Amino acid sequence: MHGFKGERTLMRIFIGESDRCESGEYRGKPLHDALVRMLRARGCAGATVLRGLAGFGASARVHTARVLELSLDLPIVVEVVETEEKVQELLPELDAMIGGGLVTLERVRVILYRPGDVAESERWRHRIEGLEPDEGGD
Repeated sequence: MHGFKGERTLMRIFIGESDRCESGEYRGKPLHDALVRMLRARGCAGATVLRGLAGFGASARVHTARVLELSLDLPIVVEVVETEEKVQELLPELDAMIGGGLVTLERVRVILYRPGDVAESERWRHRIEGLEPDEGGD
């Protein structure tokens, strides 16, 4: 299990639903699926794929999930929180896999990371400095 807290890097990969992997063992597979499989194989702590309702990218073509304008290429975002070192290791492979899209990086502070089956009584036992309201009131 990954046990990390503190400063990490959030990587967001913006692609389209119809995008395919450009190279490697996942060549030709849906890109979002190939990315998740590659990230898991490289030992990342986790990845989440989000499907957008609408959006546009560099082409300025609007993609939407509205019934009358149904797009077969809805926006997809793959999010990964990892160490900066791990993200930097992944970038060359991502560059080869992704034909068109956007990759962003930002610093985040991880305050909790554990499996979802932790007993309720154990949840949020730690006071998180700077995130709780002042007890004195204002």
